[in-house]
Amino acid sequence: MLTATYTLVALSVEQTNMRVSLHAVQQLVQKSYARQTALTVGQAEYVCDTLRGLYESCQRRKLDRFLLPALRRASANADSLVAELDGLSREAVESLATANELLRGGIDSEERVDAFCTAVERFCAALTLRFEREELELFPVARMAIAGETWFAMAHQMLAHDAYREEHRVHLVTPPASRPARGEPAHRQAPPVSYMH
Repeated sequence: MLTATYTLVALSVEQTNMRVSLHAVQQLVQKSYARQTALTVGQAEYVCDTLRGLYESCQRRKLDRFLLPALRRASANADSLVAELDGLSREAVESLATANELLRGGIDSEERVDAFCTAVERFCAALTLRFEREELELFPVARMAIAGETWFAMAHQMLAHDAYREEHRVHLVTPPASRPARGEPAHRQAPPVSYMH
């Protein structure tokens, strides 16, 4: 069960990173936005874009990519729990839709600021609760239901996935070779791109 422990710890680290990001958005909204009588388009867009990014990151987690499919193949005992977790994700999506709708209409009154902050809070609460239930309820079920060789295969897949993402990230930030394009005179070549890390 050592491989299962390793895999669940890796998934737990992913959860922790998501929680930190959610908490940062909550703090911004509670300490700054909630006290305003109106929000600028930029302020509201920043929060909506951040929430959208968090939700998309949640959908791309290793838990969704590797653990849930393995659990579904191993046992149907967790189906109702998974359905409840999916319900929390839908609640987050609905809250994000509400925040975006308020953004489109303009957040130019205390009432609309309150509604926007409430939608953000509901989004964060739904995903936070999902993460807590995954760790407290889903992980123990998975540990019991999934066989040892499946844990080993899953750990291997996760490592390969991390390696691929790291390699892809390196290629994205590496500047292209400094040479003229085919058929382009050297003096017309664009200067090298400066990448900030």
